[in-house]
Amino acid sequence: MNELILVKYAPEIFLKGLNRGKFEQKLRSNIKNVLKGEEYEFVTDQNRWFIKGPEAERLLEKTARVFGVSEVCLVRETERTMEGMAELAIQVVASHPKGSTFKVETKRADKRFPMNSMEISMELGGRILDALEGYSVDVRKPDITVNVEVRDKAYVYIKRVRAVQGMPYGMNGSTMLMLSGGIDSPVAGYMMAKRGIEVHAIYYHSHPYTSERAKDKVKELAGILSGYTGAIRLHVVPFTEIQMAIMEKCPEDELTIIMRRFMMMCACNLAEKLGIHSVTTGESIGQVASQTMESLVVSDDAGDRPVFRPLVAMDKTDIIKIAEEIGTFETSILPYEDCCTIFVPKHPVTKPKLKIIKAHEQALDVEALVERAVEGREVFDL
Repeated sequence: MNELILVKYAPEIFLKGLNRGKFEQKLRSNIKNVLKGEEYEFVTDQNRWFIKGPEAERLLEKTARVFGVSEVCLVRETERTMEGMAELAIQVVASHPKGSTFKVETKRADKRFPMNSMEISMELGGRILDALEGYSVDVRKPDITVNVEVRDKAYVYIKRVRAVQGMPYGMNGSTMLMLSGGIDSPVAGYMMAKRGIEVHAIYYHSHPYTSERAKDKVKELAGILSGYTGAIRLHVVPFTEIQMAIMEKCPEDELTIIMRRFMMMCACNLAEKLGIHSVTTGESIGQVASQTMESLVVSDDAGDRPVFRPLVAMDKTDIIKIAEEIGTFETSILPYEDCCTIFVPKHPVTKPKLKIIKAHEQALDVEALVERAVEGREVFDL
């Protein structure tokens, strides 16, 4: 009797009509990418996907992190006979303490099997009661739900793990994520990837004012995200020259907003060079001075493509909860400051006027500063 992984994909994929095959193909490719280096075999049984391998628990854990997968189940496979199904059902119930209650739920996908789903469940329930003492049936709130699927073969399982769901990664365009060392931006990247958007990342590093540890922290965050996407390319852009120029030639209270505009320009410049469709930030409305409505409008003016802010209406507790769930929180709170936290004016403008900001920017050689920063970047594949 083999133990294997049943992979169920997100209901959204079923609704894609004539495009469904493309989404299925992409999802299957993404699963294979995440399982690269593992020993396994990918098999199908009447449109159900299964993964067979000696390390079933590890395969299940990795597959559950693939966007587009809604649920993974650790199943046992047997021949499509009542004897085979009953043997497995008895084993899984017996592995629980006496006094436990159970029910059997059957899905008969192969209509050639002579008994219908209800009849199979009743027959298996009766055989479990005959074989084991100290167990009883409870169809409302059982301790154990024995799931049975009848296809070319039969599958019996109890363990069901909710996966990340979403859409197959890479099916819905691409974005340049402004990744900092904070809590918010990794969550924003995760949420975009969950909708099938391919994520590239850009980080602004102000040597010597920000340490190598700050850079390593961002690389680690990108690496955690790559556990869901399969891979992420991180572009580390030198930002010191830009920040020094702003400090020297622009009003102090406008430092933050002009810096954000340069970040937007660098992200769009790099996106244009690489053929990336959009920019994503971790901004949440009203959270800090640079995230007021007026500041976001002024920042967006510096871009040349759509800017997505998946956290814009979320409060900090909601964002932290997701960060903890996806595994980025502990890294994000490490005390290594990035360029956004180092160069902060005492009294930043919270309601900037676009005309005034653009007028003050004229003191800078904007195009040359952006081009030098982007061309001087380091690239890391994670």
